[in-house]
Amino acid sequence: MEVILKTDIKGLGYKNDLVEVKPGYGRNYLIPQGFAVLATSSNKKILEENIKQAAHKAEKIKTEAEAVAGKIDELTLEIKAKIGDSGKIFGKVTTLQLSDALAEKGIEVDRKKIAITQPVTTSGEYEAEVDLHREVKTSIKFVVVAE
Repeated sequence: MEVILKTDIKGLGYKNDLVEVKPGYGRNYLIPQGFAVLATSSNKKILEENIKQAAHKAEKIKTEAEAVAGKIDELTLEIKAKIGDSGKIFGKVTTLQLSDALAEKGIEVDRKKIAITQPVTTSGEYEAEVDLHREVKTSIKFVVVAE
């Protein structure tokens, strides 16, 4: 079953992508939730027209995302956490903490666009992936230190 995505869906695709999904997933979840529409010939024509009109706007958004990625590449964030005698962290380092630390540096990134790739269990240096745009992805370095 072919559908046109109305929003970005992690693991499936980005807004205005034409994707192939299983019929039950499309009929019972994507379409009723408003995340997608059925890819009929008329909807495909509407999609093509929308893409043409949005090309200039999309280029501007991509340029802004690249500028933010350049700022992020230069940073190393310091995340404070409670650490025990053995060096292990009590609790977790979350994407919300990374998003807040970026906001303190003047960079606004939604926490849902940040993914911590490896488990953060002790103090030290780590990396997280930041998906700023469909074509702009970067990684952010952060150091976990004792509070």
